[in-house]
Amino acid sequence: MHTQEIRLIVVSFLGLIVLGTLLLLLPISHYGTLGFVDALFTSTSAVCVTGLIVKDTSADFTLFGQGVIMVLIQLGGLGYMTAVTFVAVMRRQKIGHRDRLILKESLNYPGMTGLVRFLKIVFASIFLIELIGFALLSLRFWVDMPAPQALWFGLFHAISAFNNAGFSLFSDNMMGYRGDLLVNVVVPMLVILGGLGYLVLIDGYHYTRGEILRLSTHTKIVLTMSAVLILLGMFLLLSLEWEHALAGLPWHEKVMAAWFASVNYRTSGFNSIDLSTLTDANLFFSTFFMMVGGGPGGTAGGIKVTALALVVLGVWYNLRGQTHAHIFKRSISSELINKAYTVVFIATLYVVLSTIWLSEIERQTFLPTLFEVCSAFGTVGLSTGNGGVLSFSALFSDMGKGAIILLMFLGRIGVFAFTVVIVRAAIESRITYTEGKVVL
Repeated sequence: MHTQEIRLIVVSFLGLIVLGTLLLLLPISHYGTLGFVDALFTSTSAVCVTGLIVKDTSADFTLFGQGVIMVLIQLGGLGYMTAVTFVAVMRRQKIGHRDRLILKESLNYPGMTGLVRFLKIVFASIFLIELIGFALLSLRFWVDMPAPQALWFGLFHAISAFNNAGFSLFSDNMMGYRGDLLVNVVVPMLVILGGLGYLVLIDGYHYTRGEILRLSTHTKIVLTMSAVLILLGMFLLLSLEWEHALAGLPWHEKVMAAWFASVNYRTSGFNSIDLSTLTDANLFFSTFFMMVGGGPGGTAGGIKVTALALVVLGVWYNLRGQTHAHIFKRSISSELINKAYTVVFIATLYVVLSTIWLSEIERQTFLPTLFEVCSAFGTVGLSTGNGGVLSFSALFSDMGKGAIILLMFLGRIGVFAFTVVIVRAAIESRITYTEGKVVL
């Protein structure tokens, strides 16, 4: 891991957040008054593709302001350095070794060979997926609103969904389309495709074209874990909320609502049911899904599904007394498993300390606070709400909002990379000590 390149990526995200804040503070961007902290919160939420809101996107921001938020979501999802490099490639400018290293870190690409070609395929895939989502959603919204407005809503929600941002131009998010089949298919599919990661999308592209004989181990793990977590989330929500949050709905709407919620638990902040009505058990289990997030190298946050898979794998083989772990007929190095343990430990530490600190200074109910912290850290954007259309964070003081801002930034950069930047680069030690005996 190249610490200097990671620092540049961190700085690029910070610069984009500051620029977005300044643009949102312009009188042309909002109605009424908009404080600096709320503008910074909104900009961070957009750049970090989270979706937590302290201002109503549809009511408090003008068309220009909504456009700024949409562009921030797109650039935040791609990564500013990735977008800049792509422009340079399209202008046929030479990409230096340092720029390639930055691009490699930004995309979580495993090597340097074929990096520029990979970038071109990524952008082509993003454009095609968002275009299809834009067309389908625009046609659906056209039934309920004039064509120009439907086009704008279709574009905004397609970009927001694919980049796993969860921002919506509807004050009730997607609750008005809870029983709509098209919206309940298109939006979750955009969220899933964005959350899988670009490596998985491109691997699948090559596989379907017959250019490779089998999917990579990384792709198999991401696809398997994503499917398991979505089904598990659906099962828990249906079993715990059938006679609570889902009470009174036809059975098919209950299933669609559970599917929609389970997909968005881990990566995006869209919701089609009132999350404040969920049982405490469901709220608690939801924090696990939000902490996991999606696949590496995509638009999702959290510890990533691969880290969870390696932790489970490492624990399983340790319990069996075996030193070498393997999956899909491929061995997994102990170094990778140890890194997964580290990521999970650091992430848990951040979440626990942040929740305790926020509970102390804000004096809010504990479980909704934990839910908000995990949502921010996982760059999810789901919230139990402030009693209105805003997120629970709207009830926080400026200091509390600052903590959520930091968590959103941490979740987007990546817990391991963020900690490396804060602490220092790992330096290989040349000193070997006598092995100590410790009893577990």
